[in-house]
Amino acid sequence: MSLVPTLLRWYERSARDLPWRRPDASPWAVLVSEVMLQQTPVSRVRPAYEEWLARWPRPADLAAAAPADAVRAWGRLGYPRRALRLHACAVALRDRFAGEVPPDVEALLSLPGIGAYTARAVAAFAFGQRVPVVDTNVRRVVARAVGGVGAAGPPAVTRDLAAVEALLPDDPATAARFSVAVMELGALVCVARQPRCDECPIAAACTWRSAGYPAYAGPVARPQRFAGTDRQVRGLLMAVLRDAPGPVAAPSLDAVWADPVQRQRALDSLVVDGLVDPLPDGRYALPA
Repeated sequence: MSLVPTLLRWYERSARDLPWRRPDASPWAVLVSEVMLQQTPVSRVRPAYEEWLARWPRPADLAAAAPADAVRAWGRLGYPRRALRLHACAVALRDRFAGEVPPDVEALLSLPGIGAYTARAVAAFAFGQRVPVVDTNVRRVVARAVGGVGAAGPPAVTRDLAAVEALLPDDPATAARFSVAVMELGALVCVARQPRCDECPIAAACTWRSAGYPAYAGPVARPQRFAGTDRQVRGLLMAVLRDAPGPVAAPSLDAVWADPVQRQRALDSLVVDGLVDPLPDGRYALPA
């Protein structure tokens, strides 16, 4: 059974209608979606993405805005440093690439905040290039269908890229379509818990299924807790700053968290990350 035509036929029938996958989505729109989708579910990304593109449809539009506008528009997507990186990326695209997203991986990697996964995803999904795109969903599908194990285990970049590239068809456009199909299979069917094997289009070729679904016995990554962490405090502080029409006095920030040591540590980290500007009068503001 060939994985490629079977999976592509399934994708044509079953893929979600997402705006960044539509034929009229620009490379900039694809790049924005990939940055927003990092560690954030589609249901939360979609409204923020649509508002973002309506406001800043081109890199030059975002580059002309203040970084604070980008942080406010980011809202509650989490990891707000991504908003600053996306703004810096827009500035670089305007200044170095005539306002256009470059098509090759190396040029994409030269942009602020664009890592290996995002560069390959944009090259594949925006420009139809034959490059391996590996996320958590893809790693899980390949581990099960090809490797015969129930989970992918910790990432190993070189190994993971080689495993996915070996599956790609030679035609670049077909390879890009196959990449997004594998990703969609992992998101909708070959999920981490309780995979829907009875709905899987490639079940007949799945090595894990043919082996009787052996339990995974390899190393696992422990999930990160959120409640009570500095990350939670950072989010509460950022919410106050985003919702305020201007600079915020220290007492307004003090009210969000009772522990003064942890609160100050979280605030200091936001300053170091460039997300908060301490003003001479003792107030705090989003970056100018």
